[in-house]
Amino acid sequence: MPNEPYILNHPLIQHKLSLLRDKNTGSKEFRELVAEIANLMCYEATRDLPLKEIELETPVASCKTKIISGRKLAFVPILRAGLGMVDGVLRLVPAAKVGHIGVYRDPQTLKPVEYYCKLPSDISERDVIVVDPMLATGGSAIDAIGLLKKAGVKNIKFMCIIAAPEGMKALQEAHGDVQIYAASLDECLNEDAYIVPGLGDAGDRIFGTK
Repeated sequence: MPNEPYILNHPLIQHKLSLLRDKNTGSKEFRELVAEIANLMCYEATRDLPLKEIELETPVASCKTKIISGRKLAFVPILRAGLGMVDGVLRLVPAAKVGHIGVYRDPQTLKPVEYYCKLPSDISERDVIVVDPMLATGGSAIDAIGLLKKAGVKNIKFMCIIAAPEGMKALQEAHGDVQIYAASLDECLNEDAYIVPGLGDAGDRIFGTK
């Protein structure tokens, strides 16, 4: 059985998501909102990081307290829209490494085409969170996660802002061991494989290319 997806309905995330959907939101604000939502979502996606106890001195007394127990993390954005989420997640985990996977959707077949893959040399030793604002058909996410598994990665999570039911189902069927985090599960895909109601093309809105 695939993992149940986490739909993050925190009020701050939902408020920012509404601003993100608005067609009148410009590229500068859109970029800032994507980073802010990614930051808030990353807080939840890292909730299960293991801790270890240490002893230290505060200005008042010695105490036992907890720190993350050495688990190495990497973030892997799916190019190009995934780049918009990187600053937000790195603010929370600045020591994480970043890989990049380039996949685009063929406009005729709607299938993913890989054009770039650059990963940290120790990627197989790291827990990886793949980030992409949209999970539409699921093709790009399935392809990217497949590449990471071939590279030896054992623990993978996928974090998107908006998901379509079709993409969610496809990703769960292809990689049932991958935990999915989304801020919204929308209604459906239209005939052009855009998420409805969605927010349009995330890459174009992040980079102002349309």
